[in-house]
Amino acid sequence: MPGSQPVPGSQPGRNLRAVLCQRCGSRVLLPGAATFARRELLLPAMRKKAAAAAAGGGGDVLREHWLVRDMFSFENVGFTRDVGNVKFLVCADCEAGPIGWHCLDDKDSFYVALERVAHE
Repeated sequence: MPGSQPVPGSQPGRNLRAVLCQRCGSRVLLPGAATFARRELLLPAMRKKAAAAAAGGGGDVLREHWLVRDMFSFENVGFTRDVGNVKFLVCADCEAGPIGWHCLDDKDSFYVALERVAHE
């Protein structure tokens, strides 16, 4: 699991390195802000925010994510318009995404796909 190598005194399963946008390098999460989670989620192919919101069907099934429980834990993230009961997470600086997924039915779960981000 990238970004989570063991460090003495750290909590297992938490991101030990900052999570960054793959495209522009903007910091999305600080170290320790998320926990590792496995869940199958379908995310549209990577696009700018406007195209991601309009994208229909297709995409990637991603299984490894950083789970964030509080939206205020993010350093820099934007959201698409509602797509059904889902909002997709995008980089707030360059609008690349979606890098993650948030179901409106669960206000406390924000998933950031490991394959869609880099680690510092």
